[in-house]
Amino acid sequence: MSESPKPPDSPAPQPPPSAVAPVQAGEPRATALPRLVEQEGGRLFALGRRFCGNEEEARELVQETFLQAWRAWDRFEGRSTPASWLWSIAARACQRMHRPRAGAPDEIVSLEPEALFAAPLLGYAPDDATPLGAAQRREARERLEAAIAALPLEFRLPLVLREIVGLEPGEVAALLGLEPATVRTRVHRARLKLRAALEEVLPRRAVAPPAYEKQLCLDLLRAKQEALDRGVPFELPRGMVCERCKTVFASLDFGQSLCRELGEGELPPPLREWLARELREAPPPG
Repeated sequence: MSESPKPPDSPAPQPPPSAVAPVQAGEPRATALPRLVEQEGGRLFALGRRFCGNEEEARELVQETFLQAWRAWDRFEGRSTPASWLWSIAARACQRMHRPRAGAPDEIVSLEPEALFAAPLLGYAPDDATPLGAAQRREARERLEAAIAALPLEFRLPLVLREIVGLEPGEVAALLGLEPATVRTRVHRARLKLRAALEEVLPRRAVAPPAYEKQLCLDLLRAKQEALDRGVPFELPRGMVCERCKTVFASLDFGQSLCRELGEGELPPPLREWLARELREAPPPG
């Protein structure tokens, strides 16, 4: 019996971006930067939409970030990860693109946390397992995106870097040239602002009044925020957190989970092709 003809060799499948070997300091820029595009380009574009508020400026941010990274690559010493270094370039580029206009408000209008513990109805996270809950989650995500875009830049940048990129507060402080305490304060206030926006679209239910003095509820809210900062579960002895606090804290968890989803994305093909061409043809910096 004659052997079956051997099928022609097919090209080896390309690994997904997550499987691309990590970039290391000291590598030639001609190989390091294209790999950084594969590893971080999609997420940077997705986050650029939150940094900048629209897709056109997000494209400009991605272009500017990678071109600056190309020029500065030889000065990267590896004291941070290449991804963190890239985010620092993106954050500075975003700040330059959005210098505050004269007369523009420079902070979030004061929010009174006490209001969380006084409203008779409170929003709660929908059940994703039902069609209605899935639709409510999509609506909540859209509202969250709009609320992030509306934040003043000095609150938006720390919020995006912490809640969407997932950097530690100390890393965010180093990237933005701020004190860690300032970063925590701004992120805490931004979280409450996003929670207030979500309250407009989340399903609501009646919740019993607080079981404790107002100050204890506020102290628990502060402790919950600090647990979110550290990325650890917020646990207290059973019975110490009343139903109202549980509902508020669950909505903060829900908002954070939506923020994590916003970091997912891919580079638009035209932008990917532009970067590949520019990085291939760009001359080494003089």
